[in-house]
Amino acid sequence: MAQDASATTEAPRPLLEVTGLKQYFRIPGGNVVKAVDDISFDILPGETFGLVGESGSGKSTTGRAVIRLDDITAGRIVFDGDDISGKMSAEVEGRLRTNMSMVFQDPMASLNPYRKVIDTIATGLDAHEPHLDRREREQRVYEIMDRVGLSRSQANRYPSQFSGGQRQRVGLARALIMNPKLLIADEAISALDVSIQAQVVNLMKDIQDETGAAYLFIAHDLSMVRYISRRIAVMHLGHIVEAGLTDEIFANPIHPYTKALISAIPRFNPQIERGRKPLVYDAADSGIRYDEGRYHAVTESHQVLATDEQMDAWLR
Repeated sequence: MAQDASATTEAPRPLLEVTGLKQYFRIPGGNVVKAVDDISFDILPGETFGLVGESGSGKSTTGRAVIRLDDITAGRIVFDGDDISGKMSAEVEGRLRTNMSMVFQDPMASLNPYRKVIDTIATGLDAHEPHLDRREREQRVYEIMDRVGLSRSQANRYPSQFSGGQRQRVGLARALIMNPKLLIADEAISALDVSIQAQVVNLMKDIQDETGAAYLFIAHDLSMVRYISRRIAVMHLGHIVEAGLTDEIFANPIHPYTKALISAIPRFNPQIERGRKPLVYDAADSGIRYDEGRYHAVTESHQVLATDEQMDAWLR
């Protein structure tokens, strides 16, 4: 019997869907900081989605909201079919904590200095699979240590006995121990030396190939995001100003902020680098108000936040 062609070409359902996410914080004096202001995006199973922008753009706040470390102000977050926007049932929260995990920026600050590495990596097992006996627990930890390039002989050491790159591998092992469907890497390589950054990113790509996990890769380094991500969203002042396939964004950046970020990437040719003048973008000086814009489709997969007049000017 012939298979229906429409069934074979049907797009996969997103693993994560974020719609109209807002994250506001009230500060002393009664003012409100709109850290994330009405953003939407989705991540497909097995995909790496890059979230880029300078410090203060709202990237990390978005990551913390997605994994529900913070309550959100407004919007909807659906993960693997479960609505995790508001108060969750114990069953839904259990699925979330098992199937989504996070790797943080500072590997030393995110590890308990008084816990042995074996116990740190086993945190998820202890919380969600307490029935495991000691031998099974050890074996699971050893297997993930092998996968991230750590020696089993290091299992009973403390974080202070590791280098920065090794500590980040410990953090990665802790995040991967439950074989999550989505891993959020929040500036996970920014505190590392450049050579170590490449090692960790290549390791993440290898693990993704093995496990099929999806990544939300949060970073300010566009060159690294370009290397690992299939799609990217560029954030500034709490808004996604441009989003699309990585190759499209780099080949045809439209928003002035995106252009400025890309122009700041160092070039390998020293002669070009000496004469290069990166673009400077200041939203206030430019007169651009993000709340006045709407999303314009450059292509089916490439969108830009702008007013009609701005879009016309930027496309000339």
